[in-house]
Amino acid sequence: QVQLVESGGGLVQAGGSLRLSCAASGRTFSDYAMGWFRQVPGKEREFVTLINWSGSTTSYADSVKGRFTISRDNAKNMVYLQMNSLKPEDTAVYYCAASRFLTSIVRDYGYWGQGTQVTVSS
Repeated sequence: QVQLVESGGGLVQAGGSLRLSCAASGRTFSDYAMGWFRQVPGKEREFVTLINWSGSTTSYADSVKGRFTISRDNAKNMVYLQMNSLKPEDTAVYYCAASRFLTSIVRDYGYWGQGTQVTVSS
């Protein structure tokens, strides 16, 4: 089992920045690829970004490329999402997730946090 807890969400104006954190506990954190996803009411959960076990490989959705940065600290069992130049369309609940596979597919992630709300005002 892997337990994940997100933090750092909140209300920010368009153009602003937020940094989300995800604390992991349980099984060996470095065994897992980590992803960030987001979801708005009435829509499917969507991929935002992922990072491999060592941090050497990342991938981003086109909608956030160049604005968001994922990173991880295996010594602290933490993964981060730095979000810059935020837009109103970034408003969503953001989830971190863990997978044995390096994948952007929601169903391939077996462990999820409870989510943190990000609201970007125009």
